[in-house]
Amino acid sequence: MTSTPRGPLAGIKVLELAQIMAGPTCGMMLADMGADVIKIEKIPGGDDSRNYREPRINGVSAPFLVLNRNKRSLALDLKHPKGVETLKRLTLQSDVLTENYRMGTMEKLGIGYADLKKIHPGLIYATVSGYGRTGPLAEKPGFDLIAQGFSGLMSITGFAGQAPAKTGNPVADINAGILVCLGILAALIHKAKTGEGQLVETSLMEAAMQQTYWQAAMFFATGLSAGPLGSAHPLTAPYQAFKTKNGFVNIGGANQPNWERIADTLGHPEWKTDPRFDTNTARLMHQQELAHEIEAVLAQHPTEHWISRLDSAGVPVGPVNTIEEAFSHPQAVAREMVVETTHPIAGRIKGVGHPIKFSGSARPEPKPAPELGEHSREILLSFGFAEAEISALIAEKVVR
Repeated sequence: MTSTPRGPLAGIKVLELAQIMAGPTCGMMLADMGADVIKIEKIPGGDDSRNYREPRINGVSAPFLVLNRNKRSLALDLKHPKGVETLKRLTLQSDVLTENYRMGTMEKLGIGYADLKKIHPGLIYATVSGYGRTGPLAEKPGFDLIAQGFSGLMSITGFAGQAPAKTGNPVADINAGILVCLGILAALIHKAKTGEGQLVETSLMEAAMQQTYWQAAMFFATGLSAGPLGSAHPLTAPYQAFKTKNGFVNIGGANQPNWERIADTLGHPEWKTDPRFDTNTARLMHQQELAHEIEAVLAQHPTEHWISRLDSAGVPVGPVNTIEEAFSHPQAVAREMVVETTHPIAGRIKGVGHPIKFSGSARPEPKPAPELGEHSREILLSFGFAEAEISALIAEKVVR
């Protein structure tokens, strides 16, 4: 049996019928905050990310491990009538159900929102789709790359004159998971006030479009679409990565006082009155010239030198870390952004820590991602299924 749950969402039961990234991101966030997240996985195979070949740790998919900690796994054949009936029984005692299948898939199985609302009006049914449940593209499947391109995000990422680039991370998938988690929490508050459940939905398209706030503001104001700026900012300068003697450094001159500190620290106080650079508007108009002037100075010393100098002057500055450097930094360690668990097959593994901290709620001890069907019997027993029922479902291969 599971240990006593802790965290601000302790006591909330979530059925996760989601796989790969967007839905599981939401589920992991809920689980990290104490919810009992039951991962309903298909038979055979389970979550598709279990089958990602590389990288693997002792034969176990690392992508699956990193997104599914603190969850329990129930392997259930939803194509079997008894599997659907089992899910409906679980739903009656659950607060939330999440899914990120192509629109219409759950309805065909008889477990769409309209179906489950009839038997459990208080259920919060949360779904992530490619383009949302309305509009001419509602039926299309969704993929992070496609959403980034559709949303305009790729048109503003990368460098001018080069091919369109996606962000290095699957931002549409991850942000969709965060957004649907936010929606679930709002729906839980609404339910606490009214007793009513509801459908909560977002899409990869909307999650990607939300990331374009600044560029959207510029378009709405001017009617012009911004292009890629590399690491530079569309509204202020200097605010980007600059080349040093041995690498790169991020410098944020996001306001006039910071810009003046930069000019003084780099030994060029005359830049403050140079008509090309004296105001933010002028600096944006001469952004390439400004970057050239700054990099000519930065090339004289290594990154560490400039971070120390600019830091001392009160200028926003920081390194351009690798993933290894970021997660091994003492600040990341102090903020518990690396968590460790022991998996029965993969052994001792590390994952990305929960980014939200609470002063009044203890955090659950992290548990490793489950094996396929690892908790099937335990879960069904906790939902009131009899031993004989469970054994029959296993014998009929409805449950693994």
